[in-house]
Amino acid sequence: MIGALFAAAVVAGSSPVPAAAPDGEVSFTSHGVTLRGTVVAPEGGGPAPGIVMVHGSGEHDRDDYRAEAEAFAKAGIATLIYDKRTEGYSLFERDYSVLADDALAAVQALRSRPGVDPARVGVWGLSEGGWVAPLAASKSKDVAFVVTVGANGVSPDRQQSWAFETYLRHGGVTGSMVDLVASTNMRTLAGAGAFPEAGYDPVPVLEKVRQPVLGLWGEQDRLTPPGEAVRIFRETLERTGNRQYTLKVFPQAQHGLRRTTDGFDKLDGFAPGYLDLVANWVNGPKNGPSADPPPVQASQSVALAPLAWYEAPWLQIGVWALALLAFAAYPVTALFRRRKDVPLARPARWLASTGLLATVGFLAYYVVLTTGAAMAPGPVLFGRTLPWLALQLGAVGVVAAGVVTAVSWWRRRNETSGGVRVGLLLAGAVLFVPWAVHWGLLVP
Repeated sequence: MIGALFAAAVVAGSSPVPAAAPDGEVSFTSHGVTLRGTVVAPEGGGPAPGIVMVHGSGEHDRDDYRAEAEAFAKAGIATLIYDKRTEGYSLFERDYSVLADDALAAVQALRSRPGVDPARVGVWGLSEGGWVAPLAASKSKDVAFVVTVGANGVSPDRQQSWAFETYLRHGGVTGSMVDLVASTNMRTLAGAGAFPEAGYDPVPVLEKVRQPVLGLWGEQDRLTPPGEAVRIFRETLERTGNRQYTLKVFPQAQHGLRRTTDGFDKLDGFAPGYLDLVANWVNGPKNGPSADPPPVQASQSVALAPLAWYEAPWLQIGVWALALLAFAAYPVTALFRRRKDVPLARPARWLASTGLLATVGFLAYYVVLTTGAAMAPGPVLFGRTLPWLALQLGAVGVVAAGVVTAVSWWRRRNETSGGVRVGLLLAGAVLFVPWAVHWGLLVP
């Protein structure tokens, strides 16, 4: 998820440090798409080992990883960085197998370069690349080794749920909004097919990796549950007999191994020793096993339960839409009425107004939260962000106005007209209550 932007020099072993040679442009094809990149190579010397750098999630081009590539080149390692595919990859579409094939095509391109030892070309993967790089290695013996940074031992939906909760609680948010974002939201997106690769399990892939593995984590990673990842990597590799692994945890480092004070900020520079370790490990013997103790996590990730029938996305959308229509119908139809329902006008108007604000406002804020605002929740009052507090107050207002409208309508049912309009409005309130409970609007 996080691209590297700061360069650091690397010294490899006791041999002289070569200068980086002029960049070499390359292109290769994968699944009908031509991808382009740059080989940042050491200058002179014999055949060099090589690294293909596999992207984190989101849109990335080759320059996002140029800092590490230049550092590795100075340590005598030819490094290929490339522009990530955009065809077939988006927020709602991605296939890790395709991304792994992209990485394998890059491996072949690097293996064919003059001055590169084809038997010593491996893959490096950051964050989402920590799922993709081991998958590439499991599919081809041409991959000589695997380096991961901030890799996960759990599925993407479980990881993202943990990250959302971690950031919200750090921002002071408690209660139903945490459950909404980290659980209900994630389960709904996965159930609707709007979260690609949500249930991807990295363990069966790790079980097939026979190449040496260097796994690296920041002790203060707030996007990946690092303690669980270290434990799962170690247990899986041990279980399958792959003992050529080194699992290292860097203190005062965040997800992308940048320096940090608390894991939520990102300071200039990489974690001390990170680039040296990668260079020395790639250039030297792949000894092992070696694993640092798993870092302590403030909370453990939780597997997300499948949706119950009443949580089906189409049903929830349908209930929301019907409630919205019922609330909107009252003021719209009032424009065409000559006779006013005076005894019921005030509570009915309040019910329609609060209902519209709660339903429309929830949808708008839900989109904002889902597209990133949950990672920076903003001002918090009583454990709630200000928009969420306003929405909850609006939901309580719907219930209160609904009760008053229903009582007034029952008492004056023989004195007023417009019974159908009021009945439709009250039906919207009845639909709203269980829907609002499900999404946390009526939950503390």
